[in-house]
Amino acid sequence: MNPPSSGFSSHFVFLLHGLNETRTKRQIFFAISFLVYIFTIFVNLTLILTILLEKILHEPMFIFLCNLCVNGICGSTSFYPKLLIDLLSDSHVISYTACIIQICGISIYLACEITNLTVMAYDRYVAICKPLEYHSIMTPRRVGMLVQIMWFLTFFEIIVWLVLAVRLPMCGSRIEKLYCFTWDVLKLSCVDTTLNNLYGNCCFFFHSFQLLLIIISYVRITRICLTSQTEHYNKFMETCLPHLITLGILAIYASFDVVSARFSSDSSLQALRNSLSIMYLIVPPILNPLVYGLKLKQLRRIVWRRFNSKITALK
Repeated sequence: MNPPSSGFSSHFVFLLHGLNETRTKRQIFFAISFLVYIFTIFVNLTLILTILLEKILHEPMFIFLCNLCVNGICGSTSFYPKLLIDLLSDSHVISYTACIIQICGISIYLACEITNLTVMAYDRYVAICKPLEYHSIMTPRRVGMLVQIMWFLTFFEIIVWLVLAVRLPMCGSRIEKLYCFTWDVLKLSCVDTTLNNLYGNCCFFFHSFQLLLIIISYVRITRICLTSQTEHYNKFMETCLPHLITLGILAIYASFDVVSARFSSDSSLQALRNSLSIMYLIVPPILNPLVYGLKLKQLRRIVWRRFNSKITALK
């Protein structure tokens, strides 16, 4: 065990033990992880550039989708580079500073993802339940304000966590995970972490409230779709279904990871926890652009047209 360390100590390191079972197939895992990371960046960048370059796509739904893709790149980049380095290394260590940076990156991704999905649920609610008022409610100014609020709330949440976290001295160094995450590091502190836990609970309940708002929005949307014309049903299937798939994956895996990190000490469940804890970092960033790109006809046609024009130019 390392001696107690506080502040931004460049000498203190954490030992990551989540890759112990992959040593015999390290090169295979590296190749798969590298390809998945490159593909994730590619599909997200494709949607981002398509939405930015096509004026016809400068609508609230596509702007929020663009923001979702930017956040997906943030989450993937916070996870994959360190994983790839560890897959090529015999010692899986990470410095205190790098660990804090990784926690901030992953926490920003999670907080912004759920906030972005909440805003998208509100957008779909207005579009389907109040179609005649949609353009007067979702004005360009309000859309810009919502995007700014998303990132402001996210960064405020993470900055407060950072201030509370860096004051804690560390007495342990073993992290039973593939990457650094909030609760795993707090467990290693030498001092009382009641204040950190209280703040973490406040953040957890805030995001749970956001989930509740999303559920209420979709209950009302579903009621409208079941009692109105076919066009509302088609709009629901095209724009809301991908949203619900992303939300379900994020909520299930992230909730399991947070709850197991805080309350479970059973080492027999560690392999399962390691597998599930990376799902919300791998699946949503790669699934969002694919599912939305396939379901939204307008976006799919433009992406396909641009892809064909690039292929033709290379011939």
